[in-house]
Amino acid sequence: MTFELTILGATSATPIVDKHPTAQVVNYNDQLYLIDCGEGTQVQLLRYDLRFNRINHIFISHLHGDHYLGLMGLLSSMHLQKRTNPIHLYAPKGLDEILLAHFRYSHSVLHYPLFFHSFDDEESVLLMENEDITVHTIPMHHGITCCGFLFREKPKKLNINKEKLPPNLPIPLILALKEGEDIFFEGKYIHNQELTLSPKPLRAYAYCSDTKYTERMIHLLKEVDLLYHEATFTEDLANKIDEGTYHSTAKQAAKIAKKSNAKKLIIGHFSVRYGDLNILLAEAKEVFFHTVLAIEGQTYPISDE
Repeated sequence: MTFELTILGATSATPIVDKHPTAQVVNYNDQLYLIDCGEGTQVQLLRYDLRFNRINHIFISHLHGDHYLGLMGLLSSMHLQKRTNPIHLYAPKGLDEILLAHFRYSHSVLHYPLFFHSFDDEESVLLMENEDITVHTIPMHHGITCCGFLFREKPKKLNINKEKLPPNLPIPLILALKEGEDIFFEGKYIHNQELTLSPKPLRAYAYCSDTKYTERMIHLLKEVDLLYHEATFTEDLANKIDEGTYHSTAKQAAKIAKKSNAKKLIIGHFSVRYGDLNILLAEAKEVFFHTVLAIEGQTYPISDE
């Protein structure tokens, strides 16, 4: 099963010519999940050949403009493409009012239904689940209601050990084995473990949006395969956090990765003051070596290796 992350934008709020504000796509088995939707997101989706019609769920971390101002354009383009499948929008309370006001005053009636699912940042809640994955909120500390998102695979059925499988075993008995049951075949009982192999380890991706350093979410991040955490500043500008920006430094992002025992860290949401992002990378790697930069257009596997 494909499980990977593509970065569409990773800068902070101030505009810059050749970079884009926050947006990224999780691809699970060719179903696309959009996380945040800064300005220009629909163009980035086109640039990296990510199809609009494969997006059915959009997750907005909070209502600062650099995380949702591209949403109206994307939804409008889906309308122009005659989309009929519903879109589910997950966001703090208020996004519905913003979007519906625009549709009302532009006399727009979408060809497809929109379903709004609101959340707060008091505690982690289940937002979405299907047969493959669950998505929970990760409460942040950002001055306004803000959450990250935890994508986690659901438990898989057992794998059949084809080398030990008796010939002509009926399909219903094979299905029973995959469910963990023992079976009776040709006059004898067969224990499940004799014919099955454990499924691959479950994988998880955690997106930590804009936040001041907080350890309140670490229990949710334990041993995730891939962690994205904002890293707006270097440590020498940590005073800006205390002045009310409610952001993290690269070093603080690395501390979260280390304390949660994440396998790999991606840092992003960079301040435009940094022409050379390697400054941020070096600071993070001093604390957590398995750190990489969020690079637009780059795809990162979400792997248990």
